[in-house]
Amino acid sequence: MEQNKQKLRKAVSDVSSEIEKYYSELKLERQELGAIEEVEQAECQCCGLKEDCTSVYITEVEECYCGKWVCGLCSEAVKERVGPCPSTVAMQDALNSHRDFCQEYNATRLNPQLSLTHSMREIAKRSFQNRKSKLTRTTSYP
Repeated sequence: MEQNKQKLRKAVSDVSSEIEKYYSELKLERQELGAIEEVEQAECQCCGLKEDCTSVYITEVEECYCGKWVCGLCSEAVKERVGPCPSTVAMQDALNSHRDFCQEYNATRLNPQLSLTHSMREIAKRSFQNRKSKLTRTTSYP
């Protein structure tokens, strides 16, 4: 009988130990989940489109574009305007030029954001095709 009580105490102790491990792991998982960054809405300084982004991503984009948040479409257009040797002055000029273009463009459209998105997509396609053609020219054989 005494031996059964000892076995029962050991079993209870083992179960308690497992439960404690489970709760510890659960607490760690909750802490990790708490560290997931919240998403916030950022508005493009050029075209006015809004995107859901993390604050880390917003900061990274702002560092590249003179403290301004620029959407993906406008960033491609600005990169095209800056050219291969970006400097702070060239970047600021390209941002201002593109922002002015977007504002002019938006003033003449019924649905400016949709029209702008379509036009920017076309610009991105042309940019990709230009890069692709340059690459094939440099790798082709006579």
